[in-house]
Order: sequence, then structure tokens, then C-alpha cells
Amino acid sequence: MTTIPDDSGSVFTAKNRAAAFFQSWPPGILLALAWLAMCALLVAFAPHVAPYDYLAMDLRARLTPPVFFGGDWAHPLGTDELGRDVLSRLITSVRISLVIAFLSTLIAATLGVSLGFLAAWFRGRVEQVVLMLIDAQAAMPFMIIALAMLAFLGNSLPLLVILMGFYGWERIARIARGLAIAASEQGYATAVRDLGATPWRIYGRHILPNIASTLIVSMTLNFPEVILLESGLSFLGLGVQPPMTSLGNMVGYGRDYIQSAPWIMLAPAAAIVLTTLSISMIGDWLRDRFDPTLR
Repeated sequence: MTTIPDDSGSVFTAKNRAAAFFQSWPPGILLALAWLAMCALLVAFAPHVAPYDYLAMDLRARLTPPVFFGGDWAHPLGTDELGRDVLSRLITSVRISLVIAFLSTLIAATLGVSLGFLAAWFRGRVEQVVLMLIDAQAAMPFMIIALAMLAFLGNSLPLLVILMGFYGWERIARIARGLAIAASEQGYATAVRDLGATPWRIYGRHILPNIASTLIVSMTLNFPEVILLESGLSFLGLGVQPPMTSLGNMVGYGRDYIQSAPWIMLAPAAAIVLTTLSISMIGDWLRDRFDPTLR
């Protein structure tokens, strides 16, 4: 008599593996990573992915509704008041907004980490000056200062990136200072210091790699705020200027057609929500994974 092998063990093993995988990688995080991966592809290949030139106008097709409003597939997300393809403009806007947010966050992180390490190394009066700058920056209404600076100095993309690079650096500086002080008291930092290593080597080669995970989490939490700040400035007309476009710029132009052509504003608004939500979710997830007190 032949026997049929029982494969129930393999079934349970597959279920356990699937459960362990989704416990480590929750479905929400996978969706957020997929969205950000698509955004990264758009940043890299936007001119090749967009079906039309984002500046191309077709007045005969102006205010064409998207496919889910009864339109055709020639313009899946419809057209705006000048007949420009909303999908093409959305792809270009995602690219510009994310590049601006990335460069601004990089500037803020560089400034914050540098000042945080400076305060941790010198202590004393230097630390008090850095802490005073941090408190002053935290007490300032940044949006009002940004509006005043852009109105006074003019609207240019480099100025916008540099200006937004000063947003959020104080939080990164405070975190970098605290982590650097704690790390400098540990054995490896003390041993390297006793061997006569320079401050650049101590902080750059030994302390920074050990606290990089926490700093990266702080940057991911600052990134969506910069996107919202750029969107707000562009919505008010003081951010990215025509003929360039950004997510906030598209929302600003679409507000005049919110009743007759709401898709002009809804598409970039949805992109802003999904992008900021995805980055915030990944930032919280990374914080939970890297924080030993939450394990």
C-alpha cells in the first residue's frame, strides 16, 4: 500500500514565513515604499515618462475631463485651462518638488549636524551660542520669514532651495548634539581620542556612523514638512515660478477652477498627501526599528 506524504508542515512553514515577512514589512510600509519608488523613477525619467511636454498647449482641448469624469484616454487626468496635459504637468511637478525637498533637507541636515557636533566638541560658550541659535530658530515663524525674504529678494529657484534649507535644522542640531555627547562618553570614542585622533576623524569616522540611523529618521520626518512648505509658498505665488511647475504651483492654479474643473487641483493635492504620508509612515517605521527601547 502506498502512502501519501503529508505536506501540512510545509504549508504551515509557508504561512509562518508569510506572517514573519508581513510582521517585518507591514502592508502599509510596502505600499509607501512602492509609491516612493515610483516617485523616484519619475524624478529620474520624467521627460521620458510624460506623454506630452508639460508646457504644450492645446486650446481646442482645454478643460477636458479625466477618464473617471467621462473623458478619453488621450488625457487620462484631463487638461487645464490652457489645454495642457495634467498628467504630464503632474509628473514634472513631482520631480521638481521632490528635488527641491531633497536638496533643502540635505542642507538642513548638513547645517544641523555640523552645529550639533560643534557644540558637542567645544562645549562651554560655543555650545551656549549654538543653543541660543537653536532656540531663536525654533521661536521664529518660518513661513512669515520665508514670505518676507522671497518678497524682498525675489523669486528664484536657488534662493528657494537655500531658504527652505534653513527649515528644521534646529531639530537635527539638537538631536546631533545630544547623540554626539552621549557617544563621546563611550569607550570607542574615548579610546580614539586618547590615541590622538583629530576631531574630524573622531566625529566623521566613528561617532557619525554610529548615530547615522537616528539622524536619517529625523531627516525623513523633516522631508514631508519641506514638501508642504514648498507647496504652501508656491500656492501663494512665492515659490516655483512659471513656466516651471510644482505640486503647490498646480494647486494654486487649480483653485480658480475648483467648481468647473476640480481635477486640476485634485491630482497634485492627492500627490502631496500620498507623498508626505508615505515618507512619514516610513520615518515612523524606521524609528521603531532603530530605537532599542521599542523592541
